[in-house]
Amino acid sequence: MGSPVRPSWTDRAAGVEPRRDAGPADPLTILHLTHQGDGAGATISIAALAAAQRAAGHRVLVGCRAESLLAATAHAAGLEVEPLVFDRPARLAREIARLARARGVDVVNSHAARDRAACRRARLAGRLGAACVMTRRQMPRSLPLSVLLNGFVADRTIAVSRSVARALVRRGAPPWRISVVPNGVDLARIDRDVSGAQIETARVLAGWRPWRPTVGVVARRKDHEVLLRALPALEQPITLTLVGVAPDPALAALAAAAPGGGHEVRCVPFRPDVLPFYRLFDVVVLPSRREGLSQALLEAMALGLPVVASRAGGNRDLVTHGEDGWLVPPRDGLGFAHALTRLLADRALRERLGARARITARGRFPVARTAAATEAAYRAALAQRR
Repeated sequence: MGSPVRPSWTDRAAGVEPRRDAGPADPLTILHLTHQGDGAGATISIAALAAAQRAAGHRVLVGCRAESLLAATAHAAGLEVEPLVFDRPARLAREIARLARARGVDVVNSHAARDRAACRRARLAGRLGAACVMTRRQMPRSLPLSVLLNGFVADRTIAVSRSVARALVRRGAPPWRISVVPNGVDLARIDRDVSGAQIETARVLAGWRPWRPTVGVVARRKDHEVLLRALPALEQPITLTLVGVAPDPALAALAAAAPGGGHEVRCVPFRPDVLPFYRLFDVVVLPSRREGLSQALLEAMALGLPVVASRAGGNRDLVTHGEDGWLVPPRDGLGFAHALTRLLADRALRERLGARARITARGRFPVARTAAATEAAYRAALAQRR
């Protein structure tokens, strides 16, 4: 299989001499690409990384759909936005190559499947001269042939967790071209003030009650049914607030099936600002069985909240069981119920886990560190391209 994937998320290849027109200290022109960019943690991660790169002195362009949340977020941050249409792969490949040439782009960094495919097409056609970096933010589901081809077409692949990197290698990606660079937390985003009106709105939407613990999940649909099926095993009544999902018949049926117990389930459709909701949660849970590295879980930890997550994917890179959070086997409803029962009954344990989580997230995952490690991967990609 070749050399093992580096366990560290600093890139030792950073010392390799880059190409002549981009020296080790020279600012880079970077083009980020994603066809997604809507209500998901990846959108927050890309926007935070782009802003941190600009703060470090680089020129940063964001290529995304004009109507996407990422476009609005990038505009608000003062970043340069390049509106792109992602529905025709051949045309997209030509447009990316043209944009890279016209703007003098040093590194094209794709973050999602359609733009990866377009970059691959442009590179194989000989149109894309800039270094090509592909960031894998989720556990890969691509066919091995696609992973293998992308692994050699890209000058560098960034995996957001060791689990993602290992999965890529199992599917054929060359491990010597992979850098592990986790998402980072933007402290300015989470340390800002929240108004009383915002808190009150969140209380209404979340179903918050002062006499009942509130357990929060901030994510798209990611095995939420595991928690809903676990509710009957919880003796203490709770409010389970699912932020980021609209109510649907399947969730409603599972919520109704929890017999008695006094539990309440609230679904809150996606909102760009979830900070007021974090102020209400006693515990944050992430039950997904496939996770690259959760931005929401990282932010909850940075805010000092105790977290319970599945022992899967990048959650294991973030959480050390019993030290700064609690890990449960994937899809183990009783395991989640027992973990919540223990944490909700022991305030001192919640406070200890939350305090350690805050230290872990802020000490190991600041966005400036993510930007520096990403730049090291870019420099290695430029050397590979040379």
